Amino acid sequence: MTRGIIRVKSQNQALSQPVSTEPPVFCGIVPPHILNRLAGSGLRVADAARRTLVADVRHRLTRSAVPWVGERHLAPPAEAEQRDDRAVYDDHDTENLPGSEVRAEGAAPTGDQSADEAYDGLGATFDFYLKVYKRWSVDGQGLPLKGTVHYGVQYDNAFWNGSQMVFGDGDGAVFGRFTSSVDVIGHELTHGVTQYTANLVYRGQSGALNESVSDVFGSMVKQYRLGQDAADADWLIGAGLFLPSVRGVALRSMKDPGTAYDDPAIGKDPQPATMSGYVDTSDDDGGVHINSGIPNRAFYLAATAIGGASWEGAGLIWYDVLTSPTLPAAATFATFGTATVHAAEKRFGRRSHEAHAVAAAWREVGVSVHT
Repeated sequence: MTRGIIRVKSQNQALSQPVSTEPPVFCGIVPPHILNRLAGSGLRVADAARRTLVADVRHRLTRSAVPWVGERHLAPPAEAEQRDDRAVYDDHDTENLPGSEVRAEGAAPTGDQSADEAYDGLGATFDFYLKVYKRWSVDGQGLPLKGTVHYGVQYDNAFWNGSQMVFGDGDGAVFGRFTSSVDVIGHELTHGVTQYTANLVYRGQSGALNESVSDVFGSMVKQYRLGQDAADADWLIGAGLFLPSVRGVALRSMKDPGTAYDDPAIGKDPQPATMSGYVDTSDDDGGVHINSGIPNRAFYLAATAIGGASWEGAGLIWYDVLTSPTLPAAATFATFGTATVHAAEKRFGRRSHEAHAVAAAWREVGVSVHT
């Protein structure tokens, strides 16, 4: 897989279309700019951050060497037979995946908080996709959901590696255990959904969309589990991951990008809320964890303007686009935004409140869409 740097200067600049064999890439929930800041901080957690960065690079290289086979096109069984199939493993502070199985589907809680949270989070995400969008697991074909806990020593991340979830325990000073936030689990498993659908190229604007889609559906998994309407949700990603010493509420805020944290150890949240703050960088695959704040806010604005449960309005529209065979893998913000407007018109009507809300949301964040 070719990994050239692509600089995107505006939402209308097109990226080259990827080949269909491009594999999904390593996607961790913690942005590298936070880990880099910690690694050079001189704090006692610096070693943990450095080990995490080294492990993340290794996983990235491993993923790059694995061919992507694309979505399977098999007829799923009857809906009554579309059951969850979970397994949680314990890596015992090693980096030898998947580890030893500690809880299989239907088994009683283990008493290990991380293992039981992982089991419940996998189930919550499975239920959301099946009950809301009739999608049977991340691949639509019942892929068993596996998760490994207690990965590495003070590992400061959680990720989807193309076939399973992996959770670190955190360093105990900045980050706690990564199983504690169900939206993080929903986020990472949604990278699997994207892998089997749009397979959005993980760099530049398409990479920021890849990250944003995971935030969007991760947040909806939490909202669905809590029974919240869009107006009642906190729209935070990773709330609870930071320990009390950190001046921050979460990794990201979809409602107010750039406000999630401001702390001497990890810096200030760099996410822009509009295209006027778009960050042109070669770091982080072209700022995928930074510029995702722009489409994140567009979704928040659309969901709250439509009202009610986000998964019944804006969520349906975003899901229609993500699973559309016409969405380019190298979609720009403008391409994706225009597709959501057309999807809203198709599902709810050209002059509908929903279509108007979606178009207005993209315009408010400075992305030009065609209606």
